[in-house]
Amino acid sequence: MSGVPEGFTYRLRKNGDVEVLHHGRSASVLRGAAAARFLVDVDNGDPQELMARVTGNYRHGNERTARNHPRNRGR
Repeated sequence: MSGVPEGFTYRLRKNGDVEVLHHGRSASVLRGAAAARFLVDVDNGDPQELMARVTGNYRHGNERTARNHPRNRGR
């Protein structure tokens, strides 16, 4: 499994909300200023990473533990 987020898409609703989908299922809905900020940021950066951050599926708190695991020391 790669560490790169994938499978995220988004769609703009008629009322201005942004719905973020993960593998076709609704993961998050952004409204108002957050939706406007998202639409600006998605054009400027990596959209998959941005959508992963927005949905909360980005960091899970185990990165430090994984880095200190004997198999990963020396990387």
